Amino acid sequence: MHEAEFNAMGVRIERWPRSLTKAGQVLIEGGRLALLTSYGRVIDSAPVQAVRAERPWFAGSRSTVATVNGTRYRLTMDRAARARDGHRIDGTALAGRFLATVRRAGGSGG
Repeated sequence: MHEAEFNAMGVRIERWPRSLTKAGQVLIEGGRLALLTSYGRVIDSAPVQAVRAERPWFAGSRSTVATVNGTRYRLTMDRAARARDGHRIDGTALAGRFLATVRRAGGSGG
C-alpha cells in the first residue's frame, strides 16, 4: 500500500446550495480523488485526470472549487484542517497544495 499524495482532514465540502460536511476529508491516492464525509463515507470519487480544480475569485484564499464527475464542490480548508502528517497547516497553503497536486497528477487546474 502506498502513501497518499494529498490528504486533508477537517475540510468543509459544499455542493451548492448546501453543505455536505463541515469536517470532511479530501484524499488523492493512487491517481484517484475522493471526497469523504467525517465518517469516511464517499461523497464522490474520480480519477484525478478527470478532475477540474480552480480557485475562482469568489472562493477566497482558503477555498477551491473542484468539478468531480460534472458536479461542482467548494472545498474550504479551514484553519482546523490538517495535512496527512496530522499537523495543522494554514488553510491557504493547504488549498494551494491541493491545486498543485491536481495539476501534477494531470488534472486541469485554474
